[in-house]
Amino acid sequence: MSSPPGGWLNAEQQRAWLAFMRLQLRMTYEMNRQLQADSAMSFADYHVLNALAGASGGTMSVTALAAQIGWERSRASHHAKRMAARGLVEMTLAARDRRVTEVSLTAAGRDVLSGAAPGHVELVRRLFFDGLDPEVVQRLAESLETVYENVLDRGSLGRPPIG
Repeated sequence: MSSPPGGWLNAEQQRAWLAFMRLQLRMTYEMNRQLQADSAMSFADYHVLNALAGASGGTMSVTALAAQIGWERSRASHHAKRMAARGLVEMTLAARDRRVTEVSLTAAGRDVLSGAAPGHVELVRRLFFDGLDPEVVQRLAESLETVYENVLDRGSLGRPPIG
């Protein structure tokens, strides 16, 4: 077996990577389960609604939405269509460029997100933050922001649009 460029992960890198993967997979499972049980929505729905809620006017192009949440454009488009059928978002052609499809948060989508947020935050606090000292949370945030910047700089998807 040939070695990857830069060599294999050392013991601490492998330990950190496996810990991250276990955590990421388990947290995704737990958040999806909680959102389904409490709000009848998936974690993917929550991603879309949350991104739109933070966008100017509650609207983003499908391309910008995909970059914001780290999905491929086709996945974001198909998921938004399913959410539009449930009345959570609207999909329209952009007024400035009819080739661009925009996704907008509806009042129903905003209501569903507002109803889901308290349970989601409680779960995240209980499973992720409880038991961590504030200094550890600060270092963790700084470390994860650094890793995310590296992914944005060196990954294939590119940076999400600002604002």
